[in-house]
Amino acid sequence: MALLVETSNAYGRSLIKGVIHYMRKHGPWSVQLFEQDWGGQPENFIRTWKGDGVIARIETPTMAAALSQLKVPVIDVSSARLVPALPWFENDYRLIAKAALDHFRERGHRRFAVCGQFCHNWSRWLGDHFAALVREAGYDCCVYDTSPTGEGRPERLLAAWLKNLDKPIALLACNDFNGRMVLDLCRGEGILVPDEIAVLGEDNDEVYCELADPPLSSVQQNGLRVGFEAAAGLARMMRGEKLGNEGFFVAPIGVVTRQSTDVLAIEDSRVAKVVRYIREHACEGINVKDVLRHNPQSRRLLEARFKKTLGHSPHDEIINVRISRVKALLVETDLSLELISEQCGFAYVEYLSVAFKRVVGVAPSTYRKEHKR
Repeated sequence: MALLVETSNAYGRSLIKGVIHYMRKHGPWSVQLFEQDWGGQPENFIRTWKGDGVIARIETPTMAAALSQLKVPVIDVSSARLVPALPWFENDYRLIAKAALDHFRERGHRRFAVCGQFCHNWSRWLGDHFAALVREAGYDCCVYDTSPTGEGRPERLLAAWLKNLDKPIALLACNDFNGRMVLDLCRGEGILVPDEIAVLGEDNDEVYCELADPPLSSVQQNGLRVGFEAAAGLARMMRGEKLGNEGFFVAPIGVVTRQSTDVLAIEDSRVAKVVRYIREHACEGINVKDVLRHNPQSRRLLEARFKKTLGHSPHDEIINVRISRVKALLVETDLSLELISEQCGFAYVEYLSVAFKRVVGVAPSTYRKEHKR
């Protein structure tokens, strides 16, 4: 089989790793990897290539035309959809947008913005989903398109937009490149990150994120799962099964938090103090009584303040923090549910299972199976 996926970015490499995982599990394929940059043109020999199937990120009309001439199964792993007749495997951008909004709202944000290169489908889909979810939650969302326009110094226009935003505000950049650009402009304009603008990227390219100043938080896609499922789809097609032009969408792993969003945008200082304590100690098995012991005040008054500020109770906050940690351990480790229960502050594994299903909607074992790398 042929693999036409760029190796110049983290997401492309994760797709390739997903294909490798499939090969290890289901037997070896003879693979021809055509290395290229994002949007690169296929080499001439792909037109005369003899093989059984192709997985490709089809990003240009030239590549689309070349692959359309092949008489073998082809799987598309690009959002561009230049060959609509092909089955395609992609990220679920609505769930990425939801993960971003949940991340911001957990930190108390009530003002939101999104920017990205909306000339690309993936960026436009993510921006549209985020803005729609923000408005469904009862808030306004500021939107800025960073697509090239031919105008000189487009950074100046983006910088002016950032400067004029009502603050504090939470901003989703539609990939890590845009996130770093926002951080650079904020630094140049004297805008404090994350205090005035909390910035979240998407892709979680660790090199990009860790070299940013401050380090950039980012939504972690599950490119490994996309690659694995694409390989499974190609295997089915090579056995003669018809997939049509269906879309197969994979949920993100979650948000990797770094300094660019590490802030509590909560005006009520007492609530902010309690939330910070909960997030630092929730997995130690604390309860609301422990919270009140370290932050003396009326429980009834604290419940009312939490409901007004965050929309849920201190107990719900404790559970949410624990469940977030459980989700990470289910995906990133092979620990048993009993050990995960101990590490996340649940007294009994049965209680963990009930709480997890109530919050997430599925059992822990199902979640692990669906999201495991």
